[in-house]
Amino acid sequence: MPNVRKERLVEENTNPRSAVIEPVGARDWARVIGKYGQPINGRASFEIMVTLIPFVALWVLTWLAMDVSYWLSLLIAIPAGVFLVRMFMIQHDCGHGSFFRQRQINDWTGRIIGVLTLTPYGFWKRTHALHHANSGNLDRRGHGDVETLTVAEYRNRSALSRLAYRLYRHPLVMFTIGPIYLFMLQHRLPVGLMRRGWRPWISAMGTNLFIVVAAGIVIYFVGLKAFLMVHLPITFFAGMLGVWLFFVQHQFAQASWDSEGDWDWHEAALQGSSYYELPGVLRWLTADIGVHHVHHLCGRVPFYRLAQVLRDHPQLRDISRITLAESLGCVRLALWDESHRRMVSFREYAKAS
Repeated sequence: MPNVRKERLVEENTNPRSAVIEPVGARDWARVIGKYGQPINGRASFEIMVTLIPFVALWVLTWLAMDVSYWLSLLIAIPAGVFLVRMFMIQHDCGHGSFFRQRQINDWTGRIIGVLTLTPYGFWKRTHALHHANSGNLDRRGHGDVETLTVAEYRNRSALSRLAYRLYRHPLVMFTIGPIYLFMLQHRLPVGLMRRGWRPWISAMGTNLFIVVAAGIVIYFVGLKAFLMVHLPITFFAGMLGVWLFFVQHQFAQASWDSEGDWDWHEAALQGSSYYELPGVLRWLTADIGVHHVHHLCGRVPFYRLAQVLRDHPQLRDISRITLAESLGCVRLALWDESHRRMVSFREYAKAS
């Protein structure tokens, strides 16, 4: 990994493509990347069309396949879930105000998509902003992130508390029970913001209401049983993939965590978020959310411009990079070792102890 703290920027003009770049520090990278933070309404509309139409088509195909075989129906539900994740990525960019140029269009698009993704837009937008503002800060954990303990914190917990944490971090819990709890239960109430006034409640309850209305319309045409047998698996597969993507974006060996006094927002964004290098098709299906270090450094860049950032500035490909094969090993990482500045597994912790 290059030492980005000691690197330098040279610019010829404000055009991102014509900028002459030498390796830079994280703060300078933010200035360079910020020039790509201009949404393109036509491109945004196209991205919605090529995501929503396949999702609806796959949903209907999943329903029709039930007459042939429910196993076939479940198989088709997997790509339908992937497109639902892509819909969530559009909602995500709307929350950053980066998908369309106009704030109101972003907000209403995000609210409507929230009915499909079971995610109240206004509530999620607030918690996700807190995640971006505090990512990598050991003293400000707990907003929109995966709970992560340091080695010292884990050592000082009771045996029962350590067991609870180990269960929480177990892959079967994290990637199966976790998505069900998150999207089916936690998002139904403004958990974490319940005392922050009426806005989080309006967001959560309003989304719940429209979920009931939308589900009622579909149930009227296909029936309750068919609806549940189609939509629940799609939502479950989408939730599993969504949680996995978020997990590997911050839970990798060389992630960056610091206490308040040593924490630097720009460094935490660049070094504490991964560049999840995926094959081309998977990059498109996941809306380039794997370019997460760039996204955290400048959330105003729409996902459909992240690939352009990497093409123009290939130096960013070598920062916080993990491959698809390497990401599988992230599952075992569970504790932040402050002395060695890396994520470690429970087995590594036990061996060191």
